[in-house]
Amino acid sequence: MDRTPQPLRSPRPEPPVTALTNLTFDQIDLGASLVIQHTVTRHEVELMALVSGDANPFAPRDGATAAEVAADGPVCEGVSAEALIHGMLKRQLPGPGTVILSHQLAYGGTARMGDELMATITVVDKQAPDQLTFDCQVRHADTLLLNGTVTVRAPSRHQTVDERDPGNVVLRRNDVFGRLFRECESLPPVACAVVHPCDASALGGALEAARHGLISPVLVGPQGKIQAVAEAQGLDLSGVRIVHTEHSHAAAEVAVAMARNGEVQALMKGSLHTDELMAAVVPSATGLRTGRRISHVFVMDVPAYPRMLLVTDAAINIAPNIVDKVDIVQNAIDLAHVLGVAQPKVAILAAVETVNPEMPATIDAAMLCKMADRGQICGGLVDGPLAFDNAVSLEAAHTKQIRSEVAGQADILVVPNIEAGNMVAKQLQYLAGADSAGIVLGTRVPMVLTSRADSVRTRLASAAVLKLLAHAQAAKHAKAPQGGGQA
Repeated sequence: MDRTPQPLRSPRPEPPVTALTNLTFDQIDLGASLVIQHTVTRHEVELMALVSGDANPFAPRDGATAAEVAADGPVCEGVSAEALIHGMLKRQLPGPGTVILSHQLAYGGTARMGDELMATITVVDKQAPDQLTFDCQVRHADTLLLNGTVTVRAPSRHQTVDERDPGNVVLRRNDVFGRLFRECESLPPVACAVVHPCDASALGGALEAARHGLISPVLVGPQGKIQAVAEAQGLDLSGVRIVHTEHSHAAAEVAVAMARNGEVQALMKGSLHTDELMAAVVPSATGLRTGRRISHVFVMDVPAYPRMLLVTDAAINIAPNIVDKVDIVQNAIDLAHVLGVAQPKVAILAAVETVNPEMPATIDAAMLCKMADRGQICGGLVDGPLAFDNAVSLEAAHTKQIRSEVAGQADILVVPNIEAGNMVAKQLQYLAGADSAGIVLGTRVPMVLTSRADSVRTRLASAAVLKLLAHAQAAKHAKAPQGGGQA
């Protein structure tokens, strides 16, 4: 930001970099002015949409195509330039303590994310004891976005405001889980084997999902332990089927057999270790494998991101090769279709956005993109390599001049390996406030791998994804020719 205030009656002392210091009415002369240069950010566009009632500033407008919006970035009306002027008046000239009394402003044009704006305010009138009138202009290149005057009451005393702890506004632009819950309401609950639910969180989560009509639980495990947990937690098992097994290994084997036989349409992990359950799922002869590689997807509701975000694979495949990644990508695309994304945008993540022979993740990304071009991956737009910022931030993609229908607006993030996926998913959860639901794909029936750390909302969202996927798979099998194999 370029600050060039002039002329001022007496120079103000240099404040700390974290502080805002004002000028009083008596310190400001006619002709005093301030000029700043400001780059429009995505966050500002979202905030303006929030206060102005614009439902979706990222949607195409005035006949623009989605590709044009992706290239040029989201748009806010010229009236948004008023916020920039108000900020200059209340933060710098006169500064803290300023009260805006009236304005006469005209607006023209639009401002896009990434635009460089030039804003100027100049004192054109002083009326004792404290009123100042400013001529105000905001320009982008040759376009005048704002022009007119603003009258303020200047502060009467000197004031410095520390800005080290500014207010933080987090927007939840898209209630992902709320939409999933609503889509589940018209569907009957899914018969789901809950494997070894022998602690309070596993049993309570399954019963809560049942109470919301998401699943019809079949509890598979040691009956005495299950009943003891229910009694200790005050949980009602009336009408809930329990299939007794001696231990957790047996529970996994029995639940998988029930899924193979069609007794249940889904599995939910209880208090056994994930490896125990997967050991029963993976064998070709007795498990639940299909022709696809088994993979895991986190369905994420990130408050600051304007769409549902899928992250894969952060839980099952440790170091997938290119053949594995084809299935991982296709599994995620198919899930996105079930969740209502008609043509998901798939970002293949790496540390950089250019192909580098010394970085295997970038080579894999380039191969996956070409395979998508040739129809070996279907149903989505695939692009990569993309660094994380370029995948989720239109601003970052714009800055690096990346022209892509995926960059900045990815629906699916495909990570290079399990370490990267685990870090991405957990950082979104614990630093960005994201909620997440997890689902296992590539199996005969959908599976949920719950964790003791999961919140109630997360458990219910996972069950909602499981329900939608189970019904989609049932509908697909009903349409398939008799005797056809399952992909």
